[in-house]
Amino acid sequence: MKLLVFAHRLELGGTQTNAIELAAALRDRHGFEIVFHATPGPMDTVLKEKGLSLLPAPDARYHPSYSRMRTLREIIRDEKPDLIHAWDWWQGLEAYLGAYLPLKVPLLISDMMMTLTRVLPKGVPTTFGFRGLQEEASRKGWEKALLLPPPVDVEFNAPGLPFEETARAQLGLEPHHVALVTVSRLSHVMKSENIFQTIEAIRRIGRDVPIQFLIVGDGAARPEIERQAQAANTALGRKAILLTGALADPRPAYAAADIVLGMGGSALRGMAFGKPVIVAGEKGFARPFCPQSVVTFETTGFYGIGRGDGETYHLENMIRGLARDSLLRGAIGAFGQDYVTKNHALEKLSGDLADYCEEAATAPPGLRVADVTRSSFYYLRDRRFKTASRDRNDDPAGHGVSGETRSTAAPSAPETKEFS
Repeated sequence: MKLLVFAHRLELGGTQTNAIELAAALRDRHGFEIVFHATPGPMDTVLKEKGLSLLPAPDARYHPSYSRMRTLREIIRDEKPDLIHAWDWWQGLEAYLGAYLPLKVPLLISDMMMTLTRVLPKGVPTTFGFRGLQEEASRKGWEKALLLPPPVDVEFNAPGLPFEETARAQLGLEPHHVALVTVSRLSHVMKSENIFQTIEAIRRIGRDVPIQFLIVGDGAARPEIERQAQAANTALGRKAILLTGALADPRPAYAAADIVLGMGGSALRGMAFGKPVIVAGEKGFARPFCPQSVVTFETTGFYGIGRGDGETYHLENMIRGLARDSLLRGAIGAFGQDYVTKNHALEKLSGDLADYCEEAATAPPGLRVADVTRSSFYYLRDRRFKTASRDRNDDPAGHGVSGETRSTAAPSAPETKEFS
């Protein structure tokens, strides 16, 4: 099968990693011919390392973009793919309008958002990143709601890699300190809140516990995070908070960690390294991944929303308890590693995706008036919402209160609530 993978800008991020790794696995393990189409970015190098060539997509601020749909159609005419696999709603909408409807090219969409993206057509096979959202999509009329959790290459991300012994020193971590590590986009939406709260927790814990917090990533919220980190370091009289910026290969950070703080794919990669993971979310949400929390995270995704009242102290106590108990860290880390290997391994999930692709490629595309009408309604309604919001200058990134991206405007680095 010839598969056209239509991904977003190749910036550093979990969804981009998922798209690249799954595409390479479909080629290597299942014999797919891959055409990879995305806007160039820093992860071009990862694409090349996997032996995948890039057919570049134009960049765009607004979606759906006519120039991107035109380029997509040109590639389809040249490459003649059997199926398009579009990652996330903006590529899904452009592939739906630009290729599925006019050219009758079969389409599979992977939506990695934390809530249902209402603008997407319900008649197109769509994968979702966790069971709770897949079941909600089925209840709300998606004809083919499929489950595709974030994959983890458990051979590439694993304990015992050659750089593990030198990783701590290279990252500036003290040899006898407990290392708490997060690998994250430093965006204002969804990501930065738990980092701010963790810095404050370390400011208090660090008075009597030898602990350092390593923040790996970059983004719009970095200046504010740096200021808060500097204030905490000054209060403690040492470098308790470290920022490295983004790393194209974050594996040394996971290898150096004693505890990982993260959500989605970042939490899963920490677990693959055998590290105990605190799953972070919004409004103070933080829970360890352990036998007691498995069902919760399978239902809600590796993410959560707290009450916002005193939850920071819960995070502080959790970090303190893990920092002081190496046996507990080892037990939770071993449990998480076993869980990821059984449920999120790239080999297993690439097989599921191969099956989804084979089925989607044989489903004849058809015009569903209800789908077109519904998608157009939400597109036009949310575009008006965004226009008013820009005029008031109170929602510059275009994020809706429900967690969905409520706009056709996509900034150069869209800060949307992605599960990966």
